[in-house]
Amino acid sequence: MMIFFIVGLIVHVVFFLSIFDIYFTSPLVHGMTPQRVPLAPPAKRLVLFVADGLRADSLFKPDDNGTGRAPYLRGVIAERGTWGVSHTRVPTESRPGHVALIAGFYEDVSAVAKGWKENPVEFDSVFNESRHTWCWGSPDILPMFAKGATGDHVYTYTYPSEREDFASTDASRLDTWVFDEVKDFLNVAKSNETLLNMLHEEQNVFFLHLLGIDTNGHAHRPMSKEYLENIGLVDSGVAEIVSVMDDFYGHDGKTAYIFTSDHGMTNWGSHGAGHPSETLTPLIAWGAGVQTAQWEGSHKYDDNYLKEWGMETSRREDVSQADIAPLMASLIGIPFPVNSVGVLPLNYLNNSQHFKAESIYANAIQILEQFRVRYNQVVRFSFITPRPLTDSKQMDFVRNARNLIQKGQFDEAVKRSLGQIFLCIGLLVAMFLMVQSSPWTYYIYCLLPVAVWFSVMREFETLASLVRSVPSLPLSKCFGYFLLVTFGIELLVVSFFYRAMLTLGLVVLGLWPVLSGLYIKAKVRSLSWMLSCLFLAVFPLLPVVGREPDVNYVILFVCICFQMMQVVLCAYILTSTHSSLQLKQGLPLFNQLVSWLTLVSSFLIPLLSSTRLFHRLLSILMSLVCVYLLLSTGYEALFPPVLSWLMFAWINIEQETMNTQGSSNRTELSSTDFAENIDIAKIRQLRLDDIRRSYFFVFFIIIAFFGCGNIASINSAMGATAIFASFNCCILFQVLIPFIIVMCTFEKICIIINYLNLSLLFHQHFFFLVKDHGSWLDIGTSISHYVIVMSMTIFLMLLSVMTHILTSKRILIGWKRKMHFR
Repeated sequence: MMIFFIVGLIVHVVFFLSIFDIYFTSPLVHGMTPQRVPLAPPAKRLVLFVADGLRADSLFKPDDNGTGRAPYLRGVIAERGTWGVSHTRVPTESRPGHVALIAGFYEDVSAVAKGWKENPVEFDSVFNESRHTWCWGSPDILPMFAKGATGDHVYTYTYPSEREDFASTDASRLDTWVFDEVKDFLNVAKSNETLLNMLHEEQNVFFLHLLGIDTNGHAHRPMSKEYLENIGLVDSGVAEIVSVMDDFYGHDGKTAYIFTSDHGMTNWGSHGAGHPSETLTPLIAWGAGVQTAQWEGSHKYDDNYLKEWGMETSRREDVSQADIAPLMASLIGIPFPVNSVGVLPLNYLNNSQHFKAESIYANAIQILEQFRVRYNQVVRFSFITPRPLTDSKQMDFVRNARNLIQKGQFDEAVKRSLGQIFLCIGLLVAMFLMVQSSPWTYYIYCLLPVAVWFSVMREFETLASLVRSVPSLPLSKCFGYFLLVTFGIELLVVSFFYRAMLTLGLVVLGLWPVLSGLYIKAKVRSLSWMLSCLFLAVFPLLPVVGREPDVNYVILFVCICFQMMQVVLCAYILTSTHSSLQLKQGLPLFNQLVSWLTLVSSFLIPLLSSTRLFHRLLSILMSLVCVYLLLSTGYEALFPPVLSWLMFAWINIEQETMNTQGSSNRTELSSTDFAENIDIAKIRQLRLDDIRRSYFFVFFIIIAFFGCGNIASINSAMGATAIFASFNCCILFQVLIPFIIVMCTFEKICIIINYLNLSLLFHQHFFFLVKDHGSWLDIGTSISHYVIVMSMTIFLMLLSVMTHILTSKRILIGWKRKMHFR
């Protein structure tokens, strides 16, 4: 049994990792020849300002008084520069945004292996191609460009990471630090001859990363006074830096300036998804080689933004975010980054047609080089003749199989024959991979399913008995099952795109006791099931969490649902933290200590509780609810208790179902002890009801994930942490808590219905995969659906290990008892 458990866990870990190896591989290629414009560039140096988290409308739109929030940049647009909207792509995060701006390519999905902090594959960038680059700003952004640069010509100056604090009294000081450091740097250079000579060389880049706006947006929301005032501070800082730069270089007119942002931000202070407030960022260019302000009466954009921003007569030139990299390269005459997919925006250039033609030609050749390298990689074959299955081995197999049949060992003969069939399949797969010179990991991914399906087919009789039981049902009942299965599967698929469909599913599930006749025999439990389904059905109809903090939900939750001391303390910590952040007093040390102690104790306290099913489950739910409460600022605080109510109702209704079918002795939930030895005589085989339980389980897992939104929409974990380093971990744990609640409940149901948990999990996994190969892939983006399904399926299997640790002292059953997992 231990071997079975370890092997099963390894198989699912490998499958889970294969998703990242296959679908999350880097699109970058190497070996291209750099391309540059053969003509003299218009600028000797370039200054790049990136205001992290700045929305286009926040910069361009006038305030209530009709005056601009950034008068200097507004003046640049009106008199001496070209402007537009830079369209970013999902994920709208800082690292991929800066990579698109500076390297010219969009998100490298393989960066997920590095926690989105850096790129695992080396890439070319404007900084790398420059003669010298000086950078000031965040320690989360600058090092990745210095690390990937060839040579030592990229110099970074960063502040301590502790300053990136949501609870900071004034996050704009991050931007003030950058501006002050640049001015000090130029002052020092005047007395440093070596540095002065370097600064007067051509093809230099100055990069100012301004994080204050993003930090204030997370802490106070983009419509807050702090966020808007930070825009004004940045505008003043940019004006000052331009003046200092021009003075330093004697107003030679050879400096180009670009001001933009890596991503925007939603009204509720988050980013990462594809809302226009996140994908629309400002772009302003001026200086050497840049087209001056243009005016026009007609417009090629029909989004009404020009009217809203009061810029109807100004010519707007939108670009894709990756187009900014070739624009910078063209302005200072460096080679285009070899990995760039950006298209040079010619309307931003103020130069001859000859220069524009040479620039766009070099841009096209640079992109074509990438295609050629990728094409050669795809069509390359290496024909290797694999070692065949010899004739002697074939004869040995035939002779052994015949001997087993003659001896009457038919079952063993079937198993031997089945094993040889799958062995031949495995050899064919291996031959196919060898012909294509596939990586060694592909052998694991392709051959493991052969072994897994071999194990499944050895238990073919169990599945066959289930199939044989179907014809005994009335035709109307079979047709009804078919409609329910079809409806249920399609409901799960559509719910990934429309959360409101989960409400419909919960309403249908609420009617199950009425349709099945359980309501007549168990009215109280059926009523509890229906009410809990209806209450939980409200959450998918609400806006995604994190839009606006409303601690009244939390107080209501505390007053109505729980009166226990720990929950009250957590509610106090939440309101105290919210008030402290609003008053810019930082995060109190007492609040931090209580929050982290609550998090740690949530893993330990359930293990000390009684092994009675009701007591242990209640202890688990209470511990998790306290942690979830600390991570909440809105209605999502109500989600775990309502979900827990439904889970208790599910346990009770399943027990009532078994009692109605006469399959279980009536035992009260509070007296069931899961630590007792399992009675093997009560372990049963697969039934049609188990398919329904599998579907319920999958549906509740999706409810747990999408009930309050998803990972991209959750940004309300600031009650527990204010530092970037622990922010993502808290969000992940907040997402994980509803999963654990459902998994623990499913464990209890398996105990109640006398069915081994690992077996039903495998059946659920099999059901999920069958569904995946059916209608799931029929909707649009098949690869993304496959990744979602496989990720969730493997994730559930891994999560079951944690569930066992929390809920049971006995995980394994002796293999010597000949326990078959059917």
